[in-house]
Formats: sequence, C-alpha cells, structure tokens
Amino acid sequence: MSALLERLRGGLIVSVQASPGSALDDPHVLAAIARAAQDGGAAGVRIAGLRNLHAVRERVSVPIVGIVKRAYDGYAPYITPTLLEVREALSGGADIVAFDATARPRPGGIGPAELIAAIHGGGALAMADCADADDGAAARASGADIVATTLCGYTERTRSCPLPALDVVLAFSKLDAFVVCEGGIHSPQDGRAALRAGADAIVVGTAITNTQWLVGEFAVALQKS
Repeated sequence: MSALLERLRGGLIVSVQASPGSALDDPHVLAAIARAAQDGGAAGVRIAGLRNLHAVRERVSVPIVGIVKRAYDGYAPYITPTLLEVREALSGGADIVAFDATARPRPGGIGPAELIAAIHGGGALAMADCADADDGAAARASGADIVATTLCGYTERTRSCPLPALDVVLAFSKLDAFVVCEGGIHSPQDGRAALRAGADAIVVGTAITNTQWLVGEFAVALQKS
C-alpha cells in the first residue's frame, strides 16, 4: 500500500464542493473551507473542478482527491467520465483522481481500465466511484487503487439502497483494495460504523460543508417545534 494511502488510513476526507450558483461556489471560498478542514484534522479533501483544484492546492498539504464533473448528452456518468477530465484533474494537482466506475456507457466507449491507466500515467492514484459490489470488483481487477461507495443510491439498481452503504463496504473489504465509504455519513457515529464494516477511510461532504443543508436542518426543526 502506498505511503499516500497510509496517510488516509482511518481518517476523514472532507468533500469540499458547492452547487453551481451557491454562495459558496467560489474557488477562494472553497480553498478556505478546505484549509479549515485540514486545520480541523481532515486527512484529505475531495475537490471538484480545475479552478477549485488549483486554488485548494495552494492552501492545503493533505492529499487531494480530484474530480471534474462534466455531463455529456446521452450518457449518465459525469464524474471524470473521459480522458479529458482525467487530464484536467491531474493538471489541477490532484494526488488521487476519482472517476465514475459504474458499468454505464461513457462517451467514446472508454472503459475504467483506460481511465485508470491514464491516471497512473499522470502519477496519481485511481479512485473508483462505485454503486455496488460488482463495480468495485471490476474496478479493482482493472487496477484501481481505491474503491468507494460514492455512487450507491445514484443508479437504477441502487436507488433504494440505505446509506451509508455498509453492505457494499463489507463486500469491498474482501478485494485487497483501499476501501472508502462515501455517501450518507451524517454523524461521527456513522463514520465509526463504516470503519467497523471494513472501510479504510470515509468521505463526508454535506454534513460538514453544505451550509445551506445544515441551516435548512435547523430551520425545519425549529418550525416543527
């Protein structure tokens, strides 16, 4: 296992992202949040978009999981779906590049093995964002360094799966890969449960960095009272 992954083992990766149009959707703001996450003890951060990657890279020393989100007409995958997005994530300074590792078709018919080869060729580790156990097994067989539960709940087959996807984590733990639980972790208790199920690290986004969601939770609770 690489030294980079050992830095992440047992740790928290904070996903620092903002929806388009959000007041937080600014590279300088996201870089400040990423630095605050690092100062608070995050082992790594997950960042989307070339401009944001550049800004965050200047502010943090922890490993960066980089993605580039881009939709292509007629295709469902949008997390680093082609070699173009891989190159952008690498140029932004990502230490790890995450990509959609589901079996859904991608533009140009490119497959996970080609994406992984390009990521490795750029000197980074490859993180497979998976929806189910089959995705993880296929990604690991293609050379992915990390398998993650990121897309569980976002495909037709997994739409109704409970999150965090601890059953998928358990399946991944048998693959001799670095396992990340991402999605539906809203409390430290959820995070500990993921580690007990076999995750090597966890990713938390909404529950830490989505100010609008957090404020909404308080606002709704107050209205109910």
